[in-house]
Parts: sequence; structure tokens; C-alpha cells
Amino acid sequence: MTDDTSADLPDCGVARFLILLDGPWATLIVRELLHGPRRFSELRAGLPGISAHTLTNRLRRFEKHGVVTRTAYAEIPPRVVYELTALGEELRPVLGAMDAWGTAAPRSAFVAD
Repeated sequence: MTDDTSADLPDCGVARFLILLDGPWATLIVRELLHGPRRFSELRAGLPGISAHTLTNRLRRFEKHGVVTRTAYAEIPPRVVYELTALGEELRPVLGAMDAWGTAAPRSAFVAD
């Protein structure tokens, strides 16, 4: 971020990460885009339960912050494709580590109290 609010960013990298990738949908959208460029309908199909509104808002936010590119093709019907930028691709090892941890953790860690 290079706007005036960048002075308000926390020093902690984890806190910065959570500002952009807060909530489960944000991380799952990135997970879907790690498989390559996707159309909006493909992203929704890969994320059962996400609303069109939430997906649209997250994609716009990612685009604004340089994590995702949006390419609109002048076709009939119109086609829009979303793809991770180089910055977004840098999240690959982060999500890989999250996946490895989640897979290795005992099932009891995920049981509600």
C-alpha cells in the first residue's frame, strides 16, 4: 500500500497479512487462484457457500492492493478472468504451510469445546 493510510500499518508482518487476508474467504479465494486464472463462475463453484457479493468485494480489494489482476475480454457474452499477480503468487508457500499444518494436526485440535 502506498497511500496515506500506509503510515497506519502495524509493524508486525502477521498483523499486516491479516489486514488484507482477514476471514476464511480471502484465503480460500487465493487458494483457488493458485490453480491458475479463473472466471468468476469458476471461483464461485470452487467456493461453495460464498455469496456473489462477498466474492466481488474480495476480488476488488485484492485487485486494489495488487494481489489479483482482472482482465475483461470484449466478447459476447463478456468474459472476465482473475489471476494472481507476482505478489499474489508469493502467497503459495504460505498457503502450502497452512495446508501442511492443517493436514498434520490431530483431528482433536478441530473439535469444538
